Formats: sequence, C-alpha cells, structure tokens
Amino acid sequence: MGNAAMDKGNSLPGHQGTPGGSGAGGEAEPAGHDPYGTPPYGQPGPWAPAPPVRRPDPTPPVGTQLPPAAPPRYDPWAAPGETGAGGATGGGRPAPEGAAPRGPRRLLVGAGVIALVAGVLGGAVGAHLEREGAFSEVRLPQSEAVDEPPAEGSIAGIAEAALPGVVTLGGGTGFVIDDRGHILTNAHVVRPAERGGGIEVTFSSGDTARAEVVGQDSGYDLAVVRVTGVSGLAPLPLGNSDAVRVGDPVVAIGAPFDLAGTVTSGIISATERPITAGGEQADGSDVSYVNALQTDAPINPGNSGGPLVDAEGRVIGVNSAIRTADGGGLDPGAAGSVGLGFAIPVNQAKDVAEQLINEGRASHPVIGVTLDTGYPGDGARVGSASGGRAVEPNGPADAAGVEEGDVITAVDGEPVRGSDELIVKIRSHRPGDELELTVERGGDEISLTVTLGERFGD
Repeated sequence: MGNAAMDKGNSLPGHQGTPGGSGAGGEAEPAGHDPYGTPPYGQPGPWAPAPPVRRPDPTPPVGTQLPPAAPPRYDPWAAPGETGAGGATGGGRPAPEGAAPRGPRRLLVGAGVIALVAGVLGGAVGAHLEREGAFSEVRLPQSEAVDEPPAEGSIAGIAEAALPGVVTLGGGTGFVIDDRGHILTNAHVVRPAERGGGIEVTFSSGDTARAEVVGQDSGYDLAVVRVTGVSGLAPLPLGNSDAVRVGDPVVAIGAPFDLAGTVTSGIISATERPITAGGEQADGSDVSYVNALQTDAPINPGNSGGPLVDAEGRVIGVNSAIRTADGGGLDPGAAGSVGLGFAIPVNQAKDVAEQLINEGRASHPVIGVTLDTGYPGDGARVGSASGGRAVEPNGPADAAGVEEGDVITAVDGEPVRGSDELIVKIRSHRPGDELELTVERGGDEISLTVTLGERFGD
C-alpha cells in the first residue's frame, strides 16, 4: 500500500509511462512530453520529435483582411497581353483592352520582317553572284564542233572542192587544168620565175615540184607550165564565160601577198570590160588586151593567175589585174584591192591554153591595120604616125574596104572609144570570125564586114 501511495505521490501531472498506455491514475500524457527534458519541465527536450507542422487553410474565412500583394516581376519573354510572374502584362501593368501589341512583341515582329527581307535579298544576291560565277570558275557556253561536209554551193563547199587544184608559183598563183600536169597561170607570173633559174610549184598539200614552161603569150597575159611525176592531181572544171551575168556570185582563190590558199568572195560587177595591162617593156610587147570580167571579190598582188570560180565551183576566169587607187591605172602587181579586179574570161583562156599546149604558141585575131594612138576623138582612127601604109595590102581590112583615115566607132554595134578598146574587142574573138565595123568616113557613116585574120604572138 505504501509503495503504491508513493508512486502516486511522485507522479507528475500529464506523465505517461508508455506511449498509448495509462499511469496509476489512468490519465493520458500529452504527446511529445519528455519527463527528462531541460527545465522548465513539460517542454520538449532536444531529443523529442518535432511537433507536426500545421499548414494554413488556403481559403481564408470570409471577411478576413488579406495583406497587400507584392508588385509583379517583369517577364521579358511573356507574350504581349499575357501575365508574367506577377500576373500582369509584360512591363508589370495590365494591357488595356483592345490595345495594339507593344514592347517585346513589336520588337519580335520587326526582327522577323528584317530577317525575311534579309533572306530574300541574300537569296537574290547569292543567285546573282552564282550566275556571275562568283562562287565558281567561269565556263563560257560554246557550240559543239560538228564534223559535217559544207553545204553544196556554199563558199566553204566551193573552197573545199577547189583548193586542192590551186598552186602557188613564182610571185603568183596557178591552177591545174588536166591530169597530165598542165597548170594555167599569167604570163607576168611566169616570166620573173623563169628568169630566176626555174619554176617551183607548191600544191595546197605543201608538196613541191619543179615545172617547165610549155608556152606563154604576153598579148593575152597567159602561160602554161607543166609538172611531171606528180600523182593525185585535182584539175579544176572549166565553166563557160559566155553564160556569166552581172551579179553572179564568184570566189577568187590565190596567194595574195604570199598568203597561200586565201579565199575571197564577191560578185561579177561587169562583163566585157575592155582593159589593157602590163607595158613594163619599152617596146610595149608585154601589153595585154583583155575583154575582162570585172569583180568586186578582193584580188591583190599574188592572186594573179589564180582561178575565179562560180557557185558550182567551175572556173570562169583567170585573175589578172586590179584597178589601183593611187595612179588610177591597171596593174597586175601593184597595191591592194579597191574592189575592182579583172579576170580573163575562161573561154579565151581555154583557147589560148590549148594552143600553147599543142603548138607552143598562140595566135591573135587581126584586121590588118595600123591605128593612130594619138587620135583625140571617140573611136579608133586608121593611120600611121611613121608615114607608112596604115592598111595592110590584101589583109582582112583591105578586103573589107577599110581606108586610111577611117574612124571605127563600133564593133558589132558596141561603141568603141579608142584604139586600145578596138584591139580588146578584136582579141575577144577567134581568127576566122566575121565582125561588122561601123566606120565614119568624110562625115558619113558606113558599115563594113571583115573576116578576122591570124597572127602569132610571142
């Protein structure tokens, strides 16, 4: 009994022996009581568990006065019109209803527009630079080489067909006329080469061969030479100069100024143009009289003796002389072309070449008169400056009734302006041809028919 009383007396208010148990008095002790804690007794000691934390009710009672809210913090990344950390619009203040976006959104829109414009401009500049080759090596466009034969009748086609038959010799040109090695050229081309100790012929292939003179005639300014032991010759076909018309296209081939294989083109600008050329010899024995084809195809020194061909590649003339600008005369080897070149018609050249090959010389048609070269009027006056007989006895003119002092003003109806022109017109025919002469005698005009005679040249 005593012990029990003592225990009851020693007990402290609120003491609990064991958690959840009862003491002698049966009263429960408060949770967290530590009878051995630091005074004052009854408070939690250092080893007592922490009391549970009470969280405030998130919903305050009605009528409770709330403390003032803290100012919202500025959020630079918030979209315009949206709240930042503090619940307000960017900038810390609510955006007025219906107000236009301001601040960061406007900056973002401007930056986007600038980026878009910069992208477009950059793309355009880049494309331009790419087109201009700024980022790569320049590669220029070029058509492909097509290995096709030239069109028939074109300048290239004519040249390709004719060039193998054209040669250079001396200071001029010539062309092959048969497969026996005969080459036709000008007499004024052959003479200097012959005096130099021989004639060397160079073909378009570059091959060379020695040639010998078969025959030449200064009055026609034509010559024929021949090469032997040469194979693969390419004779040029001969056309018909009587069929040539003004305006026909032509091609001249030669070696102007020693430039072999030169091809020029033009047209026939006149036909039956009476010209005289040469005359370097004191006695005038080298003067040539030609009823020429006139062309504007450029012909220069070195073209002499070369072919003048038509659109079919046929030879229609032998290039012989040019009109010079300085002296106004005709020269077979003077200054450059002024667009007035002259070629011996191929019909005449063919006749002379055949005679030179077959007989070694050529004949000239004549009427048997002496002409007064100093006569100042129009026409050719029959007369001798030396006082000899002007009409050859029993010659063609004598037989036709021509008398000394007669002035021949036309041949076959074509006007004659001087003695040289009369010779040219006669030389354009063959011995045996008949010509009608218009003659002035004592103020009267009469017509006489003469049959051309023959005389051999040099």
